[in-house]
Amino acid sequence: MPSARLLPGAPVAEAVLADVAERVTRLRARGVTPSLATILVGDDDASAGYIRIKQRQAADLGFESPHEHLPADATQKDLEAVIAGFNDDPAVHGVLIQYPIPGHLDYDAALQTLDPDMDVDGMHPLNMGRLALGMPGPLPCTPAGIEALLAHYEIPVAGREVVILGRGATLGRPLSMLLAQKRPTANAAVTVVHTGVKDWARYTQRAEILIAAAGVPGIIQPEHVKPGATVIGAGVRYEGRRLLPDVDESCAEVAGAITPRVGGVGPTTVAMLFRNAVQAAERATA
Repeated sequence: MPSARLLPGAPVAEAVLADVAERVTRLRARGVTPSLATILVGDDDASAGYIRIKQRQAADLGFESPHEHLPADATQKDLEAVIAGFNDDPAVHGVLIQYPIPGHLDYDAALQTLDPDMDVDGMHPLNMGRLALGMPGPLPCTPAGIEALLAHYEIPVAGREVVILGRGATLGRPLSMLLAQKRPTANAAVTVVHTGVKDWARYTQRAEILIAAAGVPGIIQPEHVKPGATVIGAGVRYEGRRLLPDVDESCAEVAGAITPRVGGVGPTTVAMLFRNAVQAAERATA
């Protein structure tokens, strides 16, 4: 029988969103309505669904949520014109470009035209630079959500050995910088390994906190986990609508604490998006 303590993301997200709601109330009390704009290109059902979820959450929190839906054959110029329009609109504080976008468009080039202070995903190159230097700015949502999850469940991070399996630009790399920063909820000894390292298991087996971010279904098995370790499953792939996590469920028999197969890091990622958005509104109207 699995013995690990479960670490669901929903309570973490609820706490973050409660704080966001209070901050929205304070903004509105002084005549500021925070606004999170969204951009969708094409007609991908999953992407459209994600936008609807974020718009509902925005309404629940008291945000305005202007939206632009471009056709699948939109040009790079079309996309960047929409971004420029939001950049120049003083009523808009944050902008989300729903990813992925059609293959003929350059997402990175489009992102670089966005005002970095309006980047609620925290993925603009300037914001990555701010993170690397420990400067204030929007944080990448999934890494920030993982730090918040560990803090919420009072799992000690400072001084402990954290191993991240995966070096992706949206998760592994920024998470390693975030958890190494000198802060009570971070300040760890962080090692980043990846599937290009033949003996990567040698590293994961010594981790006090193991974070799977490889995007390879089932790559983490019980033999890769130090008994009693905290295991965070952050990497996933989808087979149709079926979610395939990096961490095999049998790891719960070895770990001391573990995120559930569904509902772990995901809810915290969305919550951090809105934390970035309310911070953007606070900065813009200080």
